[in-house]
Amino acid sequence: MAAATGPSFWLGNETLKVPLALFALNRQRLCERLRKNPAVQAGSAVVLQGGEETQRYCTDTGVIFRQESFFHWTFGVTEPGCYGVIDVDTGTATLFVPRLPPSHATWMGKIHSKEHFKEKYAVDDVQYTDEIASVLTSRSPSVLLTLRGVNTDSGSICREASFEGISKFNVNNTILHPEIVECRVFKTDMELEVLHYTNKISSEAHREVMKAVKVGMKEYEMESLFEHYCYSRGGMRHSSYTCICGSGENSAVLHYGHAGAPNDKTIQDGDMCVFDMGGEYYCFASDITCSFPANGKFTPDQKAIYEAVLRSCRAVMSAMKPGVWWPDMHRLADRIHLEELTRIGLLTGSVDAMVQVHLGAVFMPHGLGHFLGLDVHDVGGYPEGAKSGAFQTLLTEVRYSLVAKALFFSTRENWQQTVFIFSSKRSFVLTESILLTDKHCGKNMAFPLKVICFISDTSGSPLPGAQCSGGPVKP
Repeated sequence: MAAATGPSFWLGNETLKVPLALFALNRQRLCERLRKNPAVQAGSAVVLQGGEETQRYCTDTGVIFRQESFFHWTFGVTEPGCYGVIDVDTGTATLFVPRLPPSHATWMGKIHSKEHFKEKYAVDDVQYTDEIASVLTSRSPSVLLTLRGVNTDSGSICREASFEGISKFNVNNTILHPEIVECRVFKTDMELEVLHYTNKISSEAHREVMKAVKVGMKEYEMESLFEHYCYSRGGMRHSSYTCICGSGENSAVLHYGHAGAPNDKTIQDGDMCVFDMGGEYYCFASDITCSFPANGKFTPDQKAIYEAVLRSCRAVMSAMKPGVWWPDMHRLADRIHLEELTRIGLLTGSVDAMVQVHLGAVFMPHGLGHFLGLDVHDVGGYPEGAKSGAFQTLLTEVRYSLVAKALFFSTRENWQQTVFIFSSKRSFVLTESILLTDKHCGKNMAFPLKVICFISDTSGSPLPGAQCSGGPVKP
């Protein structure tokens, strides 16, 4: 990122400096969209409520805070308990911060002034949260636009702003959600640079993990090493999702690593390691999966599956461009998988007939990919109603029945390979994930450094590393 002028988020050392202008631009984009919406009255104001700190069940042990994504997209604020108001007509932004008690200074540290937050977050005004009703009353907005809508990945309803006295205002909670979601789908150049950084650091962490893996180690040791690298080198306190460190049969479990299967298997000779992990920087996510044999040698079965996926991956990358309908890319990958499984003898019969009965869904039960942004499954992926009949049977997990457009940022999930494409004009990240339930199933590797890297030798000999336009990658 070009040298940031003005306030910025930065954790020092070699971490990325992110200008707060990124969020000012997001607010500008949102206001421009709202002003074009005929349903939005003059004098409207957007009201957003940030996330709040929580404790572990009924205890006083705090859970590390991470900002609510819509609020972060709009203001970039890292503190909990805040509100934000944007005048749609002028774009003027007001941040409301908690009025902290004197005891906060004893237990938690310095109590900052309103001027501190105004400078830190480059907003036009800062007030206290207990004044929000009176401040808004003095400004007489025609309507408050609050955020209420369904996250189509989780089915959960996002939190609508609420404060004492809001009932005295004219409130509309239907307009804002689709407009801000559409803004989040398209990434700005500054957002793309942060996403590039998160994926770069996570890629480096995966390389360190691959170099460290030895037969006899525990899967959780690899999880620990990944998180240590991301935090110590990249300033990433959070992971984008629960680390998935499957080996052997566990590598075929899509969301392995949960509390019931906490990456606790011992890695065995002959296992494929399927490590799906991504660090998060300043709430921006990454999603990378690497697959490789624990002992450094592919078996014939591993080689066959690996190279089958490689072919489908390259086919999708060649076909992908703005204007392409994403489900067509899913079907392209699906057909190639079936062709390859037939070629290597795992399936017999007509590939056309297999496609007609959606046989590929047995091996790839999920969609081809998902959007990536402030959330690892970023908003806008499933059009509303998509899971209730917009797609054919067994294709309900295909995210975004959309025409691909420039500045989308997405992952591709398919068999055993993670491949990232990072283009300044067509910003897609295509990641492949698990298909087969065979213990040899896994994922290949590549790194999002504006190049594509593959393990080039699947002959069964020890891996010498991959050669790509960015230089050698040595696992």
